[in-house]
Amino acid sequence: MPEQVSTIVVLISGAGSNLQAIVRASLEQHWPARVAAVISNRADAPGLRYAASQGIATEVLDHRAAASREAYDTLLMQRVDAHAPAAVVLAGFMRMLGPRFVQHFEGRLINVHPSLLPAFPGLHTHRRALEAGVRWHGATVHLVSPELDAGPIVEQAVVPVLDDDTEASLAARVLEQEHRIYPAAVRALVEGRLRVQGQRVRVLPIRQAGAAAELRR
Repeated sequence: MPEQVSTIVVLISGAGSNLQAIVRASLEQHWPARVAAVISNRADAPGLRYAASQGIATEVLDHRAAASREAYDTLLMQRVDAHAPAAVVLAGFMRMLGPRFVQHFEGRLINVHPSLLPAFPGLHTHRRALEAGVRWHGATVHLVSPELDAGPIVEQAVVPVLDDDTEASLAARVLEQEHRIYPAAVRALVEGRLRVQGQRVRVLPIRQAGAAAELRR
């Protein structure tokens, strides 16, 4: 009997470089999951073209057409639910999601943030890191909670801040790390290898998760 394949829904607003990293990893590593749909709040998001080229269903849900933030969240929730996802992945989705949306997908909603949380939540993280004079910067993958950039941390990657760094050069090095740690974290989520205790997350190795699954049978 063939193994059941779980679905992943990715939300984007722009180029979708993390989307591309996740799709590549899912195919190369033979995940038991696939990206089934990509939804954007912007019709001109380049990531939609990439998704379509990979045969992935795409949809635009323009936030400007919704009567309110809550109404938009409700519509988005319905569109995401239509795919029954094991994971909902925020990949540069530039919209604040309300508590009802976050709670509905609790434990399945994951994000990558371009800083070493809890440092520099919100926007303009690279500029703020340079202004603060920190020597180390990086990226954080976390489960999403109603508070901004405050959910349990799944994975982090660190890069040095160089003396001649600009926002652009620092952002480029951080993005390379996002492309490395985000697919691994999404894979762990869809394979059921995350164990959350409060704000702490333990990521089980692949073989240990498989052994646990055998014990549950």
